[in-house]
Amino acid sequence: MTGGHRAAPGAGGKSDAAVVRDALGVGIAVGLSGFAFGVTSAGAGLGLLQTCALSLLVFTGASQFALVGALAAGGNPFTAAAGAFFLGTRNAFYGLRLSQLLALRRSVRPFAAHWVIDETTAVALAQPDRRTARIGFTVTGLTLYVLWNVTTLLGALGAEAIGDTDAWGLDAAGPAVFLALLAPMLKGTTERATAALAVLLGLGLLPVLPAGVPVLAAAFAAPAVLFLSGRSKQDEEPAKPPKPAGPEKSDSARQEQEDAR
Repeated sequence: MTGGHRAAPGAGGKSDAAVVRDALGVGIAVGLSGFAFGVTSAGAGLGLLQTCALSLLVFTGASQFALVGALAAGGNPFTAAAGAFFLGTRNAFYGLRLSQLLALRRSVRPFAAHWVIDETTAVALAQPDRRTARIGFTVTGLTLYVLWNVTTLLGALGAEAIGDTDAWGLDAAGPAVFLALLAPMLKGTTERATAALAVLLGLGLLPVLPAGVPVLAAAFAAPAVLFLSGRSKQDEEPAKPPKPAGPEKSDSARQEQEDAR
């Protein structure tokens, strides 16, 4: 556009426009899945205000789906909340990394912390420098927060309008979206092993434990896999050969050297 301002590329050669484009793509793609959460939450028996409050105040999709999923299965509210809480603790670890990368002013940190989720972290960490990381984090967070809450409202209103969500098969929307968000993260052997063990724990304990508790038990898959992975690496490491002993000088030889000096 003639006479317009085009942002110069950052240190890594990536322009501000490219960062904004990528951030908008992630925010829009994931934000639209808030509709599925609204439908699932309404199907679990939560009211319109409760559903919207979850998206406004919690704003971490996986934890929200875990909470309403456990409630829909008849789980205890405290157990369901505990499962959602433990699932959301990963955001605290994201915050440790982002606090160093973004280096935001203290006055805005509480507001930025509310947007520390999988998508904003991924976009920010993918940038070549601090300035573009801040742009990516802000655009992704703002887009996703607004869209997620708008589509949550629409989903809840739509679920109330159509009545029984089970009759339409919309109760499967939540788990389907959850799996769609999880699948791209399973890139390595450790991630896949953790997911597989979590599924086995959750499904295996489902018939014998109250609803919501299997989700908590599945959380032990991560430390178990990490422990076994660490043990296997230690077993594979070859033993370090002992350092060759240097020639030891006798006391008489040392004395002769000192006398020669």
